[in-house]
Amino acid sequence: MHVVIVGCGRVGSTLARELCELGNTVAVVDRKADAFLRLGDDFSGQTIVGIGFDPDILIAAGIEKASALAAVTNGDNSNIMVARVARERFGIQSVVARIYDPKRSEIYERLGIATVATVKWTAERIMRRIIADRPAVEWTDPSAKLVLVERIASDAWVGERITMLNAGPGNVVGVRRYGQAMLASDDVLVQQGDVVYLAVMSDDIARLDAHLAKGPSES
Repeated sequence: MHVVIVGCGRVGSTLARELCELGNTVAVVDRKADAFLRLGDDFSGQTIVGIGFDPDILIAAGIEKASALAAVTNGDNSNIMVARVARERFGIQSVVARIYDPKRSEIYERLGIATVATVKWTAERIMRRIIADRPAVEWTDPSAKLVLVERIASDAWVGERITMLNAGPGNVVGVRRYGQAMLASDDVLVQQGDVVYLAVMSDDIARLDAHLAKGPSES
């Protein structure tokens, strides 16, 4: 797979190195040549100095054969311009733009551009580790509306089919038991100490917790 990365800061350079290590071909674009020093001497990909939303620069980076593009400069406007050119001019379907203003994410999602709101995502990950009673959220979609949460099944659910948890506002997708993970199915019964993973809308986390605490007979 060929991937074009626009922006060679800490995020862009890390992505570029990891993608290369996985056997992909990578082209990195940045306005400043010295930004490529972050890639290291052993970087096997291509580097292009230029403005990432310039079609000629993107063509030089191999956009016409690319399967994906990541716009990860330090500017929201630049990232969105790069993403739109990639989607609308070159027809790249897998496009991700880094943004700092999470209020913009919904707008760009409607344009078919996946976004990662860096500050909001990072803040949430830090908060869950320093606030003991903060609900554990394992994953959040770019709009921050859909989340995957981790919960310990209460004793009230022991012996019930794991899919019974779906009677509440969330959907159970998996369970971890004795350090091993499995997908949820009707054949799996809840055991004491099970850790369950549920997909739920962020606004419904409190209702989900209430449902899990009550147990099947009271929900």
